[in-house]
Amino acid sequence: MSAGAHGDAFSGRIGWGTSPALLVIDLCRAYTEADGPFALPGAEEVVAANRRLVGAARRAGVPVLWTAVRYAADLHDAGWFGVKVPALRAFADGEPGGWGELTLPPEPGEPVVVKQHASGFAGTDLADRLHELAVDTVVVSGVSTSGCVRASATDAIAAGFRPVVVADACGDRSPRLHQDNLRDLDAKYADVVDLAEAEAELISGTRAGSPRSWG
Repeated sequence: MSAGAHGDAFSGRIGWGTSPALLVIDLCRAYTEADGPFALPGAEEVVAANRRLVGAARRAGVPVLWTAVRYAADLHDAGWFGVKVPALRAFADGEPGGWGELTLPPEPGEPVVVKQHASGFAGTDLADRLHELAVDTVVVSGVSTSGCVRASATDAIAAGFRPVVVADACGDRSPRLHQDNLRDLDAKYADVVDLAEAEAELISGTRAGSPRSWG
């Protein structure tokens, strides 16, 4: 199938609303430490990008929310996800290593939404929290691009929010998987932007250039 076979079927632009929130997905030691069970290549760059993004949001008074994975010691609440991904045991109560600890510390008043599934919306009160804050745009960062970031972005649009995924502030187990999922998200479920645009929008509301498709 040729690249232009679908014409303008994909890659429309949603754009930014007027009331964003930053949602940092699962940025924890399991992904960012070199010996973690889900250690990612380039984790240092992802952490640095999130530090900048969180700093921009805080300076602008934009709400920052975090997600973290937690399971009971016997994994009874992990369901089939725990069967499919046995390494999720690292997030069970009592497991050694502290792998579920967030890499960057939330400030007082920044909610940490505990989840058991890929999406930050699945089985949680995240949507209610965002509605209470009158949020219309969910800026998504964290890990991993093909998993929990993707699931959270697709659920965000289904819940009526404008999803914006910050490419530089996400990471995955291979560069190709990361880029392929960013392209597909940008085509169908979210606007994918770089860190500079996200910072500019959060701080001043001024877009850093014309909207464009990712990749």
